[in-house]
Formats: sequence, C-alpha cells, structure tokens
Amino acid sequence: MTNLTSQRRLAAQILKVGQNRVWIDPARVDDVEGAITREEIRKLIHEKIIVPLPQQGVSRGRAKTIQAKKHKGRRKGAGSRTGSGFAKIPRKEVWMTKIRSLRKKLRELKASRVITESTYTQMYRMAGSGRFESVADLERYLKAHDLWRKR
Repeated sequence: MTNLTSQRRLAAQILKVGQNRVWIDPARVDDVEGAITREEIRKLIHEKIIVPLPQQGVSRGRAKTIQAKKHKGRRKGAGSRTGSGFAKIPRKEVWMTKIRSLRKKLRELKASRVITESTYTQMYRMAGSGRFESVADLERYLKAHDLWRKR
C-alpha cells in the first residue's frame, strides 16, 4: 500500500474535515500519489477522486426501543428507580394515605361499638399528632392499653 498521508492531510484541510473523513478512490491511487500541491489536490476533489465522507451521528435505535418498552410499563422496577423515597412519593402524600386509613379504621371501630366515643376522640387526636405508624400500630396500642370495649 502506498503512503498517502500528506495528500490526505492536504485534502482534509481543503475540505475542512478530519483526515479520517477523506475518502480516496482505490482505483485512482496512482493519480493521487502524484499530486503533491494543493492545486492538484483541489483538481482531484473536483474530479470526485477524493471525496469527504458523511458525518457519523449516534444512533437513536436503542434509545427508541427502550422508550417504547417504558411506554408499555416495562423497565420501571425497583432497580431502575433513582432518587430518594420522598422524591418518588412526597411526604405529604405518605401522610395523607396513612391518616386517611387510620381515621377510616377509627370510624369503623366506633360504628361497630368496639371502642367508646371518648376512646375514639382520644385516638383520633393521637393519630392526628402522628403517634401511630400504621393501622396495625393503632390496633397494637388499643390492645396494649386495654381500650377494647368490654362486652
């Protein structure tokens, strides 16, 4: 193989592209080898013996397939999630779901006469102050403090 580095370098400068993007016609290598001036290289470019290759981009193919899967609901498991727990479900929403379930449970206990009105009021206030972690915690508290109504 002949050495065409200087011709490639000159062509790259004239075409304003990188040396890797300069394509030289393999059938006309002898003509290119003889060309040593910029003028001769310009002539070869005009004759399409030396051509700039198109610019290469980054393929979006993989990104599109992943995006399509995500639209279907895939790739969203626990291992794919980033950010803190509170970034995904805000503290306020966590509180709202917890307090609603506690108040619902208290209403049910009062309606079915498992706890008294005064116990209901007391527990309602305690729930509002953040005393209970969950409905199970509320039930544990009622059992531990013997607040179930006597039959």
